Parts: sequence; structure tokens; C-alpha cells
Amino acid sequence: MGNFHIKETTTPPTHPPSSRHNDNRSRRTATAPDPVVGRGHQHHRTLTPSEMGQQQLYTQLPFQAVFGLQKKEREVATAFATYAADLDVESRTTTAMYSTPTSTKTATNANPTATSPVTVLVPHDENAMLNQELRRTTSSMIILDEMDDSNVVTAPLIFAVIVVAALTFLAGYNSGVMNPPEAVIFPGHTISSWALAVSAFAAGGPFGSNVGGKLADQRGRREAIVINICIFLIGGVLQTMAHSMTTIIMARFIIGFGSGMCTVLVPIYLGEMAPPSLRGTFGTLTQFAQVIGILVSSLIAVPFATIEGWRILFAVTVVIAIGQLGMAHSGLLLESPRWLLNRNPESLRARYIIKRLRGLRNEHEVEMEVGNFLIGESAHQHPNEDENDGGCSSGDGDGDDRNKNNTTVMNELWADPKRRKLLLSCLVLQVAQQLSGINAVIMYSTSFFNGVIDNPLIGTNIINVVNLVSTYVALRIMDSVGRKSLLLVSSGGMFLSCIAVVLALLGFVNNIIALVAVSVYIFFFAIGMGPIPWLIVAEMFDGKYVSVAMSMCSQLNWICNFIVSLVFPYMNAYLGPYSFFPFAVVLACTFLFALFVLPETQGKTPEEMVALVRTQSQSMSVYEINEDDTSDAINLEWKKAMDELMKEEQQKMNDGSYDYGFKPIQTNTEHTSPFQAR
Repeated sequence: MGNFHIKETTTPPTHPPSSRHNDNRSRRTATAPDPVVGRGHQHHRTLTPSEMGQQQLYTQLPFQAVFGLQKKEREVATAFATYAADLDVESRTTTAMYSTPTSTKTATNANPTATSPVTVLVPHDENAMLNQELRRTTSSMIILDEMDDSNVVTAPLIFAVIVVAALTFLAGYNSGVMNPPEAVIFPGHTISSWALAVSAFAAGGPFGSNVGGKLADQRGRREAIVINICIFLIGGVLQTMAHSMTTIIMARFIIGFGSGMCTVLVPIYLGEMAPPSLRGTFGTLTQFAQVIGILVSSLIAVPFATIEGWRILFAVTVVIAIGQLGMAHSGLLLESPRWLLNRNPESLRARYIIKRLRGLRNEHEVEMEVGNFLIGESAHQHPNEDENDGGCSSGDGDGDDRNKNNTTVMNELWADPKRRKLLLSCLVLQVAQQLSGINAVIMYSTSFFNGVIDNPLIGTNIINVVNLVSTYVALRIMDSVGRKSLLLVSSGGMFLSCIAVVLALLGFVNNIIALVAVSVYIFFFAIGMGPIPWLIVAEMFDGKYVSVAMSMCSQLNWICNFIVSLVFPYMNAYLGPYSFFPFAVVLACTFLFALFVLPETQGKTPEEMVALVRTQSQSMSVYEINEDDTSDAINLEWKKAMDELMKEEQQKMNDGSYDYGFKPIQTNTEHTSPFQAR
């Protein structure tokens, strides 16, 4: 059920076709089951261009919501629209060659044994090229519009985004909430105890990200998210009620564990709930939720970073988690249809969820979307997964099979020189991202600015506002600049900012320059070193490699995050004005790596994308674009008439008056067929 069947006819035209409806030229058609007659007795029909375009998006985009993925979404959609428009123009041109005057050219057959010439038909009208180009442009725009119109944002989808975006908000909030109240939480604590309390957040991250993926596969995305919320709630309560630094360290580890889980669950869940062309948008929304969480932690600290009020800062996590649990148990937080279909392609629950998520109207539309999920899953599935778990790559396979598949994928990544270079580049960029010192700023800016500016908390809020604005700027410029170019600009700008901070702290320039330099540092991080190490994984790897590559990058990122958050208090205490110098060294090495080693990772050119789509679409046929097509209305009327006729025949069978053809049918003048009634 839901599988698409391929049929091919290769009857070349031997005479001019009378119309496009009886054109017998060579073509391949992708057909989908027609659910009108029931899933047990499927008819098949040819897919429309927009439906085939949706299939291309499902097969070429990962089932993950990633910040900045919009560019690849548009590239895939545009490439398919171009390919489909080319086929439409070719179809019209072929028909025109048989129906309009043509000139002929004779060429020698490439086969040396052949003696007959080859006749090439050339359109007689010199304006044909202009007409073809106009037709191609119009067709491409129509297909893109239809593909865009098919993406409906429904209330269940919005609700899912709100619930899981709150998880990334909590992750961002708790990464920054320890920054402002350092001086008022259990005054007199040592550097070691505070460093452990802050870094425990990062220590729990890799464990959470590892458990989150396994839990999502075994228990389902929705249940894993509910468990994730409960972990935030437990950690928040423990942190709010803490009576010693030891308790806070434990609570921070638990919250970090939950944050690690959400870094895995949120992209997967939203990527599986959202249409392919909205996965980048939702990934961007969750990125903004995390940045806003960091900003809110410093804004709330303005009135509450006191000896009497610091517990209120920690209680925010508890309040939000309770609200999330209430929404999750309201019945509006749906399970991932991909997970359900992987467990059982016949799942009626998955079909019900798809209908609600996409705002679909009938069973046919639901089955089309089910087919898209299954085709997309097949494209992203490693071949060995079919052998190990019957094609259920997530949801049914046990832990041993999952680990075996991951090992196989990693071996393939490492064996291919190009994939190996790209994987190593991704891992190096993850190390550089954290060792560049970004979380030292996010977690310790208040203590760093102490003695540099009059009000360190104001400085922390300024850089968090810059962080938010810079994230928006990054979104606007990311599509127009190459990934490698952005990394060079980003690492170079951050390097110069670190040098400016050191000079300001040494007294060569005014102290206010330190605040400006840190703000510039944050800006350059947000436009390059922040999003690109994650984005290139989703853009450059095939779907079957994305999950494993992302997992490796996530683990390494959390480890480096832990190192920086643990070590920086000692760097600040012992290196003094030179505390940013090690970060400058890392950034200089990153710049050189990006300049001489890193390949351009922006993706394929438009021509390469079209070629890829053409290769993957060999089993598909595009209808000619008809803006005034009324066949749907006709088909609907015909279906209604046939349904009425079938009901009448069934009624006669039930009461025994149906004529099975063993005797002449007696004309009933009082009976009116459904066709006559119309």
C-alpha cells in the first residue's frame, strides 16, 4: 500500500498525433494507487508535476529541520520545475514537428554498416525558440506555484512547533542562566565549584543526545519528547530548591542531559512533521527560540539576579516545563507519521495524523502523502537496513541492528575519499566552533566584564541582543554567499575581535572597546561559525548518511563545549587580559583550514541539480501544463454517477432482482439512470 508503480511504454510515433491526448511517443509514467476503489483493489494513475515535485523534495531533503536549509529546498524545487518544464517544451515541440511545416536535414548514420540516412526534423518557424522559452518559463512558474500551494500550515503543525520550540528555548535559557547571578548564588563558592556547576550542563549533553536518538526510535518521537520535558522539569525543580553547590551541579547535569536530548529530538520531530519545503523554516524558528532563550535569561536577571531572587531565575524552567506537559497531554501533540509508517506501512493512525497535519480532504490525498513518506524513507535508507529490519529503519529495529547499521554507514563514510574529507571537515569545524570560545562568552560574560565596564549585566544583555540580531542577518545573507566564504569572513572577524579584546584589556585602547569587540565577535560567529558547521552536514551528505554524521558532530561538539566551559574560569583568573588569546590562536588556525583545506560546501550548481533530478526522475512523466484543465470536475461528476449506479446494483443484488445477464434485460421505462438524471 502506498507504493508507486512504474510502467513504461516505448512506442515511437510513426504518424503525426492528432492531439496531445492520443500522443503515442516514447514516455515513462510514474503511477500511484487510486484509493477511490479501496486499498485492497488499487487502480493507478499518472502523477501531476507538482506531485512528482513533492516526491523529489522528500527524496533529496533530510528528515531534519535545520537552520538555513531553505536554500537547498529552493534549489531542489527549482531544479525539478526546470526539468518538468523542459519535458513539457519537448512534448510540445515533438507534436509541432508533426503538425506544422518543417524543413529536413540529412545526416549520415553513426553506424558505418548502415546505408540509410537519418532525417532530422527542424521547426520551420524562426520564432519557435522564443515561444519555447516563454513556454518553459511559464510552465516552471506554474509548477513552482503548485508545489508551494501544497504546503499548508495547519493548527496541529503549529502546535507541534510551539511545544518543541519551547524545548530549544529551555536549552538556550539554561545555557545562559548561570551567567548573571554568579556573585549571588551561594556567595563564597570556589572557582572550581562554579566551573563544575556551569560545565555540568555540557557534561550531560552528549549522554542526552545519545539516549535521545535511541529513545525516539524505540518509544516514538512523541513519547520521547514528553520524557524530555519531564527531565527539564526534574532538573528545574532540583535547581530551584538547591541548598548547596553540589545540588546545583547535579541539577545542571540533568538539565544538560535534557538539552542534549532536545538537540536530537527537535530537528528529527519537526523534520518528520513538516512538509519538506518548510523544514528549513522550522529549523530557523527553533534556532531563534534558542537564541531568544539566552537573551531572556539575561533580561530576567536584571531584577532577579540578587541574593533573594536568584531562585526565580531557575523557576522559569519549571513553569515552562509544566506548561509543555499540559499542552502535550491535551491530545494536540501528535506522533510522527514517519515513525508510525516505518513500524507499519498500513498504519491507519499514521494516515489520520497525516490528514490533520497537511489539512487534506480525502483519502486519495492522504495516500499520496503516505507514498511520499515511504518513497522518501526508501531514498534515505541504507541498503543494509532493508536486510536487517525489513525496511523499518527507525522504530522497529533493535539496538544491535541500529548500531550495526551505524557502523556500516560510518565505514562507508570513511572508505570514500570525498566523503571522508567532508566528514573530517565537519568534525574540525565542530571543534573550532567550540574552542573559538563562544560559550565562554555566553556562560561567563558577566564575570568577564566585571571591572571592565560599570555594569557587567548590561554588557551581557547587549551581546545577547547582538546575538539575536546577528542570527537574523545570517538568515538573510546565507543564501547569497558561499559557505566557505562565510567561514573565512566569520573566523577572520572573530580573530580580529579577540585581538581587540586583548588590546583593550591591556589598556592600549579604552575599555569600552572590549564590549564593542565582544559584540563584533558575537556578530561574526552568528553569520558563519555558528550555523554553517551544522548546515553543511544536512546539505552535503546523502540522506542515509546525515543522521550518523550529525550524531558524530553533536557528540564532539558537546565534548568541546564541556572543555571550554570548565577551563575558561581558570583562563580568566590566571591569564587575565590574555584570556582571549587562546581563542585567537584557534580562530587563526580555523581561517587557514578554511582557506587551504576546506572545499566549497555551498552545494551543487543549478545545472548539477537539474541533472540529478533528471536522473532520479527517469521513471516519471510530466503532464503538459494546462491552466484551464477541467478534468477534475468531470471526473468528480463521473465518480458520483458511478457511485449511484453501483448503489442501485447492490440494492438489486440484495433483494434478488439483479439481472446477471442470463436473460434479456427488460427495459424499465420508469427507471432513470443517474446519467439521465443529470
